[in-house]
Amino acid sequence: MLYQYIASDASGKVVEAEIDADDLKQALQLLAGKDLHPVSVKPIRKTRSIFTIFFSRITLTDKVLLCKYFSLMLRVGTDLLSAINILIADFEKPVLKNFLLEVRESLTKGQPFYKAFESHQKYFSTTFVNLVRAGEISGNLQQTFEGLSTSQMREAELKSTIRAALVYPIILLVATIGIVTFLVTFALPKIAKVFSEGGMTPPLFSRVVFGIGLFLGKYIVFLLGGLLCIIAAIIYFYLRTKIGKHIVSIIISRTPLISSLSREIAVQRLSATMSSLIKAGLPIVETIKIAAGASGIDTFKYSLFRIADEGLAKGLTVGDAFKRETVFPKIFTNLIVISEKAGHLEEVLATVADFYASSVNSKINALVSLLEPALLLLMGLLVATIALAIIIPMYQLTTQF
Repeated sequence: MLYQYIASDASGKVVEAEIDADDLKQALQLLAGKDLHPVSVKPIRKTRSIFTIFFSRITLTDKVLLCKYFSLMLRVGTDLLSAINILIADFEKPVLKNFLLEVRESLTKGQPFYKAFESHQKYFSTTFVNLVRAGEISGNLQQTFEGLSTSQMREAELKSTIRAALVYPIILLVATIGIVTFLVTFALPKIAKVFSEGGMTPPLFSRVVFGIGLFLGKYIVFLLGGLLCIIAAIIYFYLRTKIGKHIVSIIISRTPLISSLSREIAVQRLSATMSSLIKAGLPIVETIKIAAGASGIDTFKYSLFRIADEGLAKGLTVGDAFKRETVFPKIFTNLIVISEKAGHLEEVLATVADFYASSVNSKINALVSLLEPALLLLMGLLVATIALAIIIPMYQLTTQF
């Protein structure tokens, strides 16, 4: 545990610093061993505010900055412990500062650097941890963090592209729900009441629309509440259970357009992960097993484990093992075969990752270009249906006079 102390040395100079000790007694003994006379010794407690516990987390942007800072400091010759001390003083976000304090505490106890990341796999993936481990073993941490910052930036850009593309469709969907809710809650009941009190029987089409509108207006709170509960349950089971993730994976794999997009995203992640791990010097079998978890698609995951355990373990080449699995795109498999023979597997995989990243961006834009007019058409049809249900009986009423 870390303790912050204020003490005076033999010359009377006041010193303020931190010391690592198991308890307060040991901290005082260590200070006495340094010929320091403590004035104040306090444990450094991690920030545990409500905001930190429930809302603060290490984001993808934080990881990009962390990797960039580490890469830059190691490049200019700063030792690892000094780099961590600088970052602790520089970062203000509590969760990041607490993490870096744990990293420093781990290093001062003689543990490997990657262990601190391994204990926070909620934030740092298995791929990330293994790349740090390989860089630490090989002495290439600077290059490792530089590569990690690049890969994290690409992932952030991809997620940003997807979010930006979905903003307008979501606004349209919310606007559609809002307009329909207003019409069936306020407009339709009053109009239906006018016709019923006037003793007029509207046409069948109008009666059906009024009936649906009155039902929705009466139970709108329960319907919206039920819909929100279903969405929350789906999100919970997807995030918390393997069955939920498997069901969502099946739905995505069978949905037109989305299935091909998800496959390309999986191939892009697979290519980028394998390229980084091979470049870091990890064995090919371990590389494929780690990449299996990063692919995000169950069929890819199972195929990659078969490649590692049944293909490579039996002496097959990487290319031949991949050719036995039909779930991967042929262009991806053929490039692996060619690049393995040429001895440039990691370079070709990096190029494939860039190619699929560009393809994913194009497909997202194409999908959004189809989604936007479809939502506009849906909004128009709903409003037009309600409007016609009102106009038709009013027109019939005016023609009777």
